[in-house]
Amino acid sequence: MSRYVMIADLNRCVGCQTCTASCKHTNATAPHVQWRKVLDLEVGEFPDVRRAFVPVGCQHCADPPCMHVCPSTATGQRKDGLVTIDYDLCIGCGYCMVACPYQARYKVVEPARAYTGLKRMIHELKREDPKRLKVAQKCTFCSDRIDYGLENGLTPGIDPDATPACANACIADALVFGDIEDPDSNVSQLLAENKWFRMHEELGTNPGFYYLWDGIDQEDKS
Repeated sequence: MSRYVMIADLNRCVGCQTCTASCKHTNATAPHVQWRKVLDLEVGEFPDVRRAFVPVGCQHCADPPCMHVCPSTATGQRKDGLVTIDYDLCIGCGYCMVACPYQARYKVVEPARAYTGLKRMIHELKREDPKRLKVAQKCTFCSDRIDYGLENGLTPGIDPDATPACANACIADALVFGDIEDPDSNVSQLLAENKWFRMHEELGTNPGFYYLWDGIDQEDKS
């Protein structure tokens, strides 16, 4: 069985936020909602200091706390590891938002668009989902693209039509998506060849988001 994961190569990420823009364009999220965002951090100690850009969002944990606290069973998990929300079942209680250690969930109670008072933009007309109002929402790893790709013989993480929009848009090839259960996949090879970590590993959630990071001394190796 496949398990789809995302890798963010922090050695390559330039913090351009193209992934954030691509996600918002693809999913027509509200202006204050960022399913994919990039943290801008300063790391090291003077004078050995540098900036690090860290893409974050739903980690699609193998043991997701958000799912365990959901009283309506709206939050579920697919066999391929993707954590899902059934908008028809969600009662908007917000328990999952509190339980998520990655602050990856949002709740929008009223329609909010990029330009107030004007007609909706083209991507909002195509992708805005009224079912997302007053319920929990988060990154889906573009599950609709994955499903479309698999139905049409494409490989998620390799074929753009089967790959999350954020990974497709990354100008630095810092975001990589694929099946970690396939030892020959792009993500498996990257993890075998590089140093990596996961956020809040100590919580035991087994997140599906990996970060490649050589550390503050990486520039000395070049």
